[in-house]
Amino acid sequence: MLSFLELKIPPLLLFFVFAVLMTQVPIAITNLSIAFAYNNLLALIIAIFGVIVVATGVINFKKADTTVDPRTPEQVNELVVSGVYQYSRNPMYLGFALMLLALAIYLQTIASYIWVIIFCRYLYHFQIMPEERALEKLFGQSYTDYCQKVRRWI
Repeated sequence: MLSFLELKIPPLLLFFVFAVLMTQVPIAITNLSIAFAYNNLLALIIAIFGVIVVATGVINFKKADTTVDPRTPEQVNELVVSGVYQYSRNPMYLGFALMLLALAIYLQTIASYIWVIIFCRYLYHFQIMPEERALEKLFGQSYTDYCQKVRRWI
């Protein structure tokens, strides 16, 4: 149905689009808020952790000398299963989601949390699933074994 969206929008661009949407697009429930003590500190900690997770994922890919471009998973030349990839099959996407979650905590609106959920669902359907199909074709049983050991997100 919407398969034309598969692997088209780079997740980094998608991250920035959703960050803008979270801060700029009014939604009917925007005035509903979730406020709690130390939300700014919590947001900062989660954002820093998200940046570290993304950076570590990129570094692991660079060390393996494989492509970081998520639009061309068929160009991956090595299955990276060490480093942060032993804990998550998609640490870069997890890091982006954590950074958006941090922004939602900072903004304190229910609408912001909804945007985070939409971001994750979009990534799942139009980025992660097509990548997994491509990686299974490329690496076969090695990738299947990896998927059985390591969760998709966390």
